[in-house]
Amino acid sequence: MQWLEITVETTPEGIDGAVAGLTAGGFSELIIEDQEEFETFLEENKAYWDYIDEELQQKLQGLSRIKLYLEDTDTAGLARLTALVQQLGLTMQTAALPDTDWEESWKDSYPPQPVGEKLMVLPYWLADTDCDGRLPVILDPGLTFGTGAHPSTRMVLETMEETVQKGAVCIDLGSGSGILSIAALRLGAKSAVGVDIDPKAEDIARENAAYNQFAAPEFTAVTGNVLSDRKLMDKLKENRYDVVLVNIVADVIVALSPVLPQFLDENSVLICSGILDERLSDVLEALQRAGLTVTEIKQCEEWRCVKAKL
Repeated sequence: MQWLEITVETTPEGIDGAVAGLTAGGFSELIIEDQEEFETFLEENKAYWDYIDEELQQKLQGLSRIKLYLEDTDTAGLARLTALVQQLGLTMQTAALPDTDWEESWKDSYPPQPVGEKLMVLPYWLADTDCDGRLPVILDPGLTFGTGAHPSTRMVLETMEETVQKGAVCIDLGSGSGILSIAALRLGAKSAVGVDIDPKAEDIARENAAYNQFAAPEFTAVTGNVLSDRKLMDKLKENRYDVVLVNIVADVIVALSPVLPQFLDENSVLICSGILDERLSDVLEALQRAGLTVTEIKQCEEWRCVKAKL
């Protein structure tokens, strides 16, 4: 099957009306590329990340357009769309896309990824790959944050190889896909708990754990905010943890710092990542105010990973 990519040119002021008009005309599967909407989205959600791909920002510079796709045999649909675009006072360009299996081609972006000395991160459709002695960490990479490709996650995994001992008990605050908990279990941990504020992450992490043949009581996924949910915090504190993992962003690590010591004892290790170099001092100060001692700082590109203890 071959497809046509249609690009409808508009303006920041007119994009909402264009989307409404196209949707009312029966074209609802739209991709919006608009600089102002992108920047508004970033501003409203800035607590969730410190870093945005500059190349992506440059590509969106000055853009305000809508893309949609039709089968190349849908001549009636194309004619209807052309008339509708003209009626809306807009212009459009049409380009033929190469004959590609779009449903499967995205998988090419997720090859096996060796991490550190011991681990191999694999998408679930390559679960039978020969890992050449490495420990497989199997994921569905299309579901949520945490595939092992990002420098911050790789640094955590590499640090875990040096830190997680056989029989360890681990907790991951901001667990996303569950990759760190799964890796901990592969490295010999007795159990791991993944905590995330997004209820979807709980289901996804549990599903990824199942790909690796892990389930309760080895792996437990829970939803909640340890800063505001006293009942959750009390439940989590019933265990002692050898390794506490926090791979999020600097602002969240700073906010969590006052409660992190409650998960630690004198033998525990805290590993924090997702920290841009320009935010490192903020994180270090917050950890020190919480009574923690930083023992190691790793770096990869502009990202930093911090190891600390009580």
